[in-house]
Amino acid sequence: MDNSYMQNELQKVVVRRLDELGLGPVEAATKAGLERTYIRDIVQGKKLSVRTDKLEALARALQLDPSDLSLSKATASLDASVRHVDVKGFVQAGHWAETWEWGDDDVYSVPVPDDPALRPFMLHAAETRGPSMNKRYPEKTVLVFSDVIETGASLELGRRYIVERERADGLREATVKTLWRDEAGQIWLLPESDDPRFQEPIPIDGNEDDTVRVVGRVVYAVSRE
Repeated sequence: MDNSYMQNELQKVVVRRLDELGLGPVEAATKAGLERTYIRDIVQGKKLSVRTDKLEALARALQLDPSDLSLSKATASLDASVRHVDVKGFVQAGHWAETWEWGDDDVYSVPVPDDPALRPFMLHAAETRGPSMNKRYPEKTVLVFSDVIETGASLELGRRYIVERERADGLREATVKTLWRDEAGQIWLLPESDDPRFQEPIPIDGNEDDTVRVVGRVVYAVSRE
């Protein structure tokens, strides 16, 4: 792991987001319950990494989902313990097949921070393909997710989820979507894409042509170098 890359990317992510929000580093840290100098030290290059137990607070300060702070950008402490997760398949909207999982020969693993809150649960991972979420995740981003049935966690608006759709003929597609509620109160699974083929939200209850299952909640996004 290239320490200088981690440092530079961490600084760039934080500086860019503070600028977008119009916040100073001390103000942002105070609002998130971090030490006053915590974010300022990142901006000034004094702090080279983010400890796992500070990840949620940093994401809150920057008004990001923790999964938006990918391992290659900002989340991993250089000396923190890591957890390896097997990437066993892919998610791609519009690709219908009997399964979206790979054979054993194609499986590889990625390291993620060993978050104590996630230790009781299995973590799964899939690689993104296609442009259906390219505003958020470039192609071949690895999405690490927890199983929503295993964790028992309620679905949360604004979070991103791995979704499986199954047609009447048994073929399936797996994709990643953002949970969103419209003005009428209806819940949808929303794509974040600049491709006109992937602009329509999916009703969370599916329709007469397919069944929709929310499989897992994205907890990390990892870019392969």
